[in-house]
Amino acid sequence: MEFTRFGNTGITVSKLCLGTMTYGEPDTRWPWALNEEQSRPFIKKALELGINFFDTADVYTAGKSEEVVGRALKDFAKRDDYVLATKVFNPMGPGPNDKGLSRKHIMSAIDASLKRLGTDYVDLYQIHRWDYDTPIEETMEALHDVVKAGKARYIGASSMYSWQFAKALYTSELNGWTKFISMQPHYNLIYREEEREMLPLCEDQKIAVIPWSPLARGVLTRKPEERNDTKRAQTDAFGKSLYTEDADMEIVKRVTEIAHQHSVPNAQVAMAWMLTKPTITSPIIGASKPGHLEDAVAALSLKLSDEEIKKLEEPYKPHSIQGHS
Repeated sequence: MEFTRFGNTGITVSKLCLGTMTYGEPDTRWPWALNEEQSRPFIKKALELGINFFDTADVYTAGKSEEVVGRALKDFAKRDDYVLATKVFNPMGPGPNDKGLSRKHIMSAIDASLKRLGTDYVDLYQIHRWDYDTPIEETMEALHDVVKAGKARYIGASSMYSWQFAKALYTSELNGWTKFISMQPHYNLIYREEEREMLPLCEDQKIAVIPWSPLARGVLTRKPEERNDTKRAQTDAFGKSLYTEDADMEIVKRVTEIAHQHSVPNAQVAMAWMLTKPTITSPIIGASKPGHLEDAVAALSLKLSDEEIKKLEEPYKPHSIQGHS
């Protein structure tokens, strides 16, 4: 495993982060999720491979992901040996205040997450999306107070417009509040719109970048004609709205060709491309089948030539913004 500094901080994380949306308990929204017995081996294997960075969210499988991840990490590792991240924003109940980034919800949500995770603190507390109904001043001060209360070590953000992220950073600096240290954007070979503004902003401000869906929800791991062959692909409503352009499938074809030339799975090529980008800190990978974790780790050693990188990037066409809401 390779390690890197997390943005402009003193903490060190593995160059791969295990995303845990797949773990918890299957339900109507997450029919493809793994239960606790099925999930635990992946968390244990990640630790054995040297991964020390784990990302979840309160909304994943309605809170069950946090419970499963928290119990597994407690059983398999010492608390100081891993970096644990979770998120807040999405609805966690039927009430009008059971969602968003108000002070009321943030203060309730962090306590609920800590209880489910079975820990006194998270290393990284992230806002899952931008809240158009709450002043950013209210959100940033509440997050600052969460840090000062010792419930989170750092704070981060996920998909939003660059002007929103810049506004949040400026608001914190203006008031002397804790600033975001990381951005979790939607970014992969098929969706590269973040290269226009968000990634340059993060590079300038020394923000850690931890992309979600680096394998395009599995689309980059299979031949175009096999893109719907998994249960998740067939039942993931959000995923069905992504990666539908003809150019997207041309990129997948080229990933397949280069993977064949290197005698490796598609996933290794797609991840190796991601790791060539200097602004990327630690892509968030998913693992639900044997070999997923090993393929991700192997990508750290796969070196693509300049010609191969050009071939992979060449078919890209501009996309409408995806993932900000």
